[in-house]
This record gives sequence, C-alpha cells and structure tokens, in this order.
Amino acid sequence: MKAVFPTNSDLGLTGSVYGHFGSAPFFVLVDTDTGEHEVLINHDKDHLHGQCQPLKALGNIEADAIVVGGIGKGALTKLAAAGIKSYKAVEGTVKKNLDLFKSGSLSEYTIDQTCSGHTADGSCAH
Repeated sequence: MKAVFPTNSDLGLTGSVYGHFGSAPFFVLVDTDTGEHEVLINHDKDHLHGQCQPLKALGNIEADAIVVGGIGKGALTKLAAAGIKSYKAVEGTVKKNLDLFKSGSLSEYTIDQTCSGHTADGSCAH
C-alpha cells in the first residue's frame, strides 16, 4: 500500500505531518510494505482556498491513502473519487503517524470533519 503524508519539510520520515493537505510544501510517499519512501514537491501548493487539485498536487502518483492533520471538503471529495482514502493524523512525525496508520489506529476523515479555511501559517482553521 502507498500512503502519502503532507509535510512542511523534506526530512522524510523524521519530518512533521502538516496541518493541511493542500498547502503542504512537500509530501512523503511511503510504501507501507517495504518502508521505502521518497519526498515529493506539492505541485499545486499555491491555489485559492477551495480550488485544490489533489491529484495535480501529488503529481499524479498512485496512492492508496493520505494521512494529514486537516483537509478541505473539495480535496477530500476528489481524493475519494480517485479511490484514495484520507486519515486524520496526530501531532508528530511521519514515522509516528505511519506506525499508527499501519496498526489501524487512525480514523478516516468524514465530510463533517473537513476544514473551512487556512490560518496564516497554512494550517487548518477548524
């Protein structure tokens, strides 16, 4: 399975999971079976709120899941339509959230849990 973790740095598994999918500068793509990972640039970082194109942001990579601190309704809906599930991250590193994801401890996002805007630092404004 391929899981994507939005992050604000290119530190791989030691970076912190970012608070909002669409405005994350980077993504860490992890093969949950092998542990192999790579850091990707967000190709749609500079978009208007509500105009996120999540598949463009991911560079059209194949992924099964997104693990993030927050996500907008549009991005969640578009990812779901592409067969990509979104999970709520806890505060901490990609590695910490990867372990929780693999153990089944993270909950899947629902529409009523999406954010309605961004704070000044790009995090979700819940």
